[in-house]
Amino acid sequence: MLKRKIYDELLHWKSRSDKQCLVIKGARQVGKTFIIEQFAKDNYENVIVIDFEKNPAYRAIFDGDLDSETLIKQISLRIPDAQIVPNKTLLFLDEIQSCPNARTALKYLTQYGQFDVIASGSLLGINYKEVSSFPVGYVEHLEMHSMDFEEFLWASGVSPRSIEDVRSYFERKEPVPTAMHQRMNELFKEYIVVGGMPRVVNEFMESHNFANVLRIQKAIINDYMDDMAKYAEGAEKTKARACFLSIPRHLSKDYKKFQYSIVERGGTSRKFAGSLMWLYDAGIINFCYNLSIPELPFEGNAKSEAFKVYMCDTGLLMAMLEEGSQEDVIDGNLGIYKGAIFENSIADIFTKLGKKLYYFEQNSKLEIDFFIRWNKNATAVEVKSADNTKSKSMDAVLAKYGVKHGIKLSMKNIGGTDKFDSYPLYMSMFL
Repeated sequence: MLKRKIYDELLHWKSRSDKQCLVIKGARQVGKTFIIEQFAKDNYENVIVIDFEKNPAYRAIFDGDLDSETLIKQISLRIPDAQIVPNKTLLFLDEIQSCPNARTALKYLTQYGQFDVIASGSLLGINYKEVSSFPVGYVEHLEMHSMDFEEFLWASGVSPRSIEDVRSYFERKEPVPTAMHQRMNELFKEYIVVGGMPRVVNEFMESHNFANVLRIQKAIINDYMDDMAKYAEGAEKTKARACFLSIPRHLSKDYKKFQYSIVERGGTSRKFAGSLMWLYDAGIINFCYNLSIPELPFEGNAKSEAFKVYMCDTGLLMAMLEEGSQEDVIDGNLGIYKGAIFENSIADIFTKLGKKLYYFEQNSKLEIDFFIRWNKNATAVEVKSADNTKSKSMDAVLAKYGVKHGIKLSMKNIGGTDKFDSYPLYMSMFL
């Protein structure tokens, strides 16, 4: 079984006396159902699973009154083998986005409090007009992503102790021993190509066959396309698909600000902004907003109309590129995409660390890939795909904009000056 960090968060939730119903949200195929079922098997005597997509008839359970007594009667009527033992039972509502009334019912299940409830799903397909009321104050939320780099390392057989050894060099700012550094760089490039989708990672760990990896990644992309056709309403179907397919074209350009004209000639925000937000809500893309000035607080200085778009899983981005791109990353031959693939991987890692994404660009001449809050300061982060870490933009932003410190991420070992630290790309997980 692939080890996932969210399992420990589920254990913490279960141990609390004041817990409410838990909703786990995330993109399709990031492993929500698997980890919840494993958690249920390990920690409860009785488990009731209601999958609203596999068994659409279960939606009728929530068609009438939503008080807990009525719901329990309906569950026992439609699922005869269900056993509800107080304080020893987990009710798992899977694909809850397909049953809006079940979302409303979470309030009453929390109030009942005789058994634990976990719901999972994405924002795909939720028709907010059909939800009579939202259970505000009665529900806790966890967001689940595809596997992060540390989880990928665990799957690759790297022990937590070895990862802590690498972290110790990061904290001391001392160069990593050459053999260890080379191995970590190799694993990071594998992570870029494979990504973090559990099905894909499992296949890679079993076969180490990149062709098999690509086949599964393309199947997931096709599933996403099918979701757009199934859930997006009306004209949003084709617009969401067009925005999605334009992402590699955006990232292939030196100027990576999202431009609606790349989606479609003459394209505008008015036409496509809603479709982009649909992709974001579905957990497929991340936004990275331009800062008017590189100062804290970032949220207050972000330009809502100027942003870059990254894929939430870099492995899926790789599968959208032309044939041979996997080999190019492993060999270091990036061609037209230059550092965009590595940029996307760092955006993915930062998002999984809980960071919102920001960058700084002025007049198309100066651009800092990311800005993060680091050691209580606004810190510039530049991502380099090779050993060359020279950056005129970093020099300019440190000299002219009051930024005190910078971080350069590349394939090189640890180094730096009094103005910036240089870390290997794989150490971005420690930021």
